[in-house]
Amino acid sequence: MALKLEGKQAIVAELRVAVDAALSAVAADYRGLTVAELTAMRAQAREQGVSLQVVRNTLARRAVAGTRHEPLQEAFAGPTLIAFSRGDPGAAARLLRDCVAEYGALEVKALSVGDGVLDAAELGRVAALPTLDEARAQLMSVMLAPLGKLARTLAEVPGKLVRTLAAVGEAKDAN
Repeated sequence: MALKLEGKQAIVAELRVAVDAALSAVAADYRGLTVAELTAMRAQAREQGVSLQVVRNTLARRAVAGTRHEPLQEAFAGPTLIAFSRGDPGAAARLLRDCVAEYGALEVKALSVGDGVLDAAELGRVAALPTLDEARAQLMSVMLAPLGKLARTLAEVPGKLVRTLAAVGEAKDAN
């Protein structure tokens, strides 16, 4: 049954909200996936905070028009699945990287991160981006490294004195 104009406008409006909130988007060809595989993929997406959408290409083009993900329009050909990451820019890329490895039929077409579109070959690089918690941990370790080195250096002076005194005491005991 064909969608009426109001139904199409509602789909575009709903998709537009997801596009505006997304930090990154990944377009993939899902041709050849079974219903069970798509269901499992959707469950993984929910766990990781990724939104998966399968819509008509013309509606998807209208939804991304005028947004930072507009260059993805070129990838909307054939059966297209779009994954949106809201909180973590690499979440959608990680999900699709894992699903491509698990389901051979899934093929990534393009990624949109920030204001640019990347080729499907860049999926691994985007998927390797640290999560927010990992990035914070890396930053804290970099910030704490000089303090730790200073503390070890300052502790070395009395330690060296104690070792020297112990050596002198052992030398006196030996005589």
